[in-house]
Amino acid sequence: MTMPFYVPPEQVMKDRADYARKGIARGRSLIAMSAVDGIVLVAENPSRTLYKISEIYDHIAFAGVGKYNEFEMLRIAGVRQADVKGYSFAREDVNARSLANAYAQTLGQVFTHELKPYEVEILVAQVGATADDDELFQILYDGVVNDKEGYTVLGGQAGLGHAPRERPVHRPGIDEAIAEASRQCGRHRALAGARRAVDGDDQFF
Repeated sequence: MTMPFYVPPEQVMKDRADYARKGIARGRSLIAMSAVDGIVLVAENPSRTLYKISEIYDHIAFAGVGKYNEFEMLRIAGVRQADVKGYSFAREDVNARSLANAYAQTLGQVFTHELKPYEVEILVAQVGATADDDELFQILYDGVVNDKEGYTVLGGQAGLGHAPRERPVHRPGIDEAIAEASRQCGRHRALAGARRAVDGDDQFF
């Protein structure tokens, strides 16, 4: 009788995390920055028809980096959940925190129980009544939720610790935020190097 092949659980988790991070690193960085009059999301998008930034609900935005079909599936699920909750209760009951928690549960479940984790990193952002009320929730491939204050970078080499995660010293206006986020996005793209080819049928954004 042959013995079953055994792999320590910590090694399985490490291999899945490494796999997911490598996939996310193939995508292009996205920068989110809270400004005086709203939230600015800036990203390089190689496609004219596929989008990595969209609106989920009133004043709530979704952004994803990594494998397109996976974060697009998450976006659609978020839109459906927001619509059902807003219809069943009230539109004010739909918020970024509850959507981020739902995404965290989904990603955590897939990471723990499925053979292949999602190669995605997503952001749920909600514009508040004032700049101090803005909310940025970054959800990682394993379901970990990070509550960011005013600034965050997703995807690319940022997830591997190669790109700086600088925060502006003050809350800028919209124009200044767009200029600063574009500058940072250019820096992250330069840090990522020239290797941007995607082979096979995979699409990473």
